[in-house]
Amino acid sequence: MKILRWISNFVSSWTGAIVIVLCLVFFVAQGFIIPSRSMVGSLYEGDMMFVKKYSYGITIPKIPWLEIPILPDFHGNRHLIEGDRPKRGDIVVFNPPGDDKTYYVKRNFAIGGDKVIFAKDGMYLRPFEGDSYIDTHFKDYETKEFLNERYVKEPYAREYVGIHYGEKDYRTEPFQSYEVMRIRADKGGTNNTLPNNHGVAMDIKNDNGEEFFYKKIDEDCFFMVGDNRDNSEDSRFWGVVDYSRIVGQPWFTYFSITLTDSIESEASNPINRYKVRWKRMFKGIETLQKDAQKFEGEIRPYNL
Repeated sequence: MKILRWISNFVSSWTGAIVIVLCLVFFVAQGFIIPSRSMVGSLYEGDMMFVKKYSYGITIPKIPWLEIPILPDFHGNRHLIEGDRPKRGDIVVFNPPGDDKTYYVKRNFAIGGDKVIFAKDGMYLRPFEGDSYIDTHFKDYETKEFLNERYVKEPYAREYVGIHYGEKDYRTEPFQSYEVMRIRADKGGTNNTLPNNHGVAMDIKNDNGEEFFYKKIDEDCFFMVGDNRDNSEDSRFWGVVDYSRIVGQPWFTYFSITLTDSIESEASNPINRYKVRWKRMFKGIETLQKDAQKFEGEIRPYNL
């Protein structure tokens, strides 16, 4: 009884409340806001979400906002407890290469051993399991041969309709990622050699007169790409993300507002800025992706 009374008193005290909150933030869930348009079609700038921090193991706790680890890295991979690795097609929250304080959210396009090609007509994946895996899991998908091997074109676009290129974006001047990569490569920016980490992290290849970008993914690494392909800085530009930088998986939105770059709602007009998107609140990541299917072929996030 004394132990129960002590626990009750501790939990109801300020100290106990702070400890409980910190444990939740360290090991269960942490809030973050999506700042950019790289996932438009599935997730949107101004979506405030909780990240499920135990999806891929338990990361080493950090002091909130300062992002300073409070425990040693015993395993050398920034995880107290290792867990499952991100699967192909998962939406993942992570720290980008070279930045321990920023959180990005992208879709995992490829895992260790896979090969990725980015061509003028889209992105292609060759799973490390080979042709038999393609025949089983991508039976009716479009495939194409590069470098004497078969690749699957846009392997996740059928299931996740939010994946798109510039023609579905409302920008008047699309980013056009392939052309930007080509320009950067011409300037000597392959393999991230340009200043400010704005190079190209894929090799240029040529096969039967067709030029494209190629990358084989290192073991225990992941190739993260935004669903809004022509308006996303991602693994095509700054490289693969290794397991040590994986934080978790988006869980659900607890709030959502229009920001100044929320183009569809004309948020550049102060009258429309910071409006609440009520229909996106308290929805899990799978529900949000299913909602996107209702408007396949057009981007209408602010009506959801």
